[in-house]
Amino acid sequence: MGAIMMTLSGKNAMEAYRVLFGSALGSKTAIANTLLASTPLIFAGLGAAIAFRAGVFNVGVEGSIYIGAFTSAWVGFTFVNLPGYFLVPLALLAAAITGGLWCYFPGVLKARLDVDEIVSTIMLNYVAVLFTSYLVNYPFRLPGLANAMSAEVAPQARLARLSPPSQMNISFLIAVAAAIILAFVVKHMRLGFELRTVGDNPLFARWSGMPVPKVIESVMFISGLFGGLAGAGQALGVNYRFIAGFSPGYAFTGIAIALLARNSPIGTLIAALLFGILRSGSSTMEIFTDVPRDLITVLEATVIFFAALEFSFGWLKRRRRGSAH
Repeated sequence: MGAIMMTLSGKNAMEAYRVLFGSALGSKTAIANTLLASTPLIFAGLGAAIAFRAGVFNVGVEGSIYIGAFTSAWVGFTFVNLPGYFLVPLALLAAAITGGLWCYFPGVLKARLDVDEIVSTIMLNYVAVLFTSYLVNYPFRLPGLANAMSAEVAPQARLARLSPPSQMNISFLIAVAAAIILAFVVKHMRLGFELRTVGDNPLFARWSGMPVPKVIESVMFISGLFGGLAGAGQALGVNYRFIAGFSPGYAFTGIAIALLARNSPIGTLIAALLFGILRSGSSTMEIFTDVPRDLITVLEATVIFFAALEFSFGWLKRRRRGSAH
């Protein structure tokens, strides 16, 4: 579809894709930068996937990303006398907890009061973005800077780089480990069985004695936890501070990734790497082929379209089989 769109607009699709993939995978540094671009997408995709798997459409991971990013940066520039081996885990843990709590509360509203989680989480996204922007514009504002940002985190709070000069850091390894652990939990542990059952048939789950409200609350907390870690990775490993409006919409791309992966944790990891390739190579493609980088957004939207189309056809086939019987 992307090639068709480029051809119809008078562009050389083969050349554009050659430059795109070459700039994203053509060297060690290019690969490292691609993995760096993929890291927040892995976390965001996992956050969306686990909620979707339980039948909860959580679109509030973006808010958790902002809350987690600010919290980790605050820990990093406040406790400057702590050693790195203690400060880094503390900052990551604080980001994970605050990010999880940000999605936990709408989860409680959904589980206990049947409040629509789409509405509540979308509203909380705006609250998180504006609240963190307020924090770095007023209480934590640095005088003399035009942009709204916090102080730099302590040097020992910065995440170790894996492939200098690229900024790829250990948050990528944490993201890969999170995908593997989540895959194990979903497939082999009780929580995984419960969230699959609640997602597939909530009425059966409730009548069989499963604590459906507790499962929803737990899943929402874990979903937000991944968002918090995504934000911490950017604050501690890339920007070294909190910057207002830093996210280009990681969580919404994560929704597309989760749909493409069919909510599989390992599939989410692979899909996020694909999206990382597209994003990492888009700037070079725009420079050398005159194909605008906005095409990448169009390709991401196309992924969502076909994933939704496949879901619709699958639902229609199941309904027809049920009617036939």
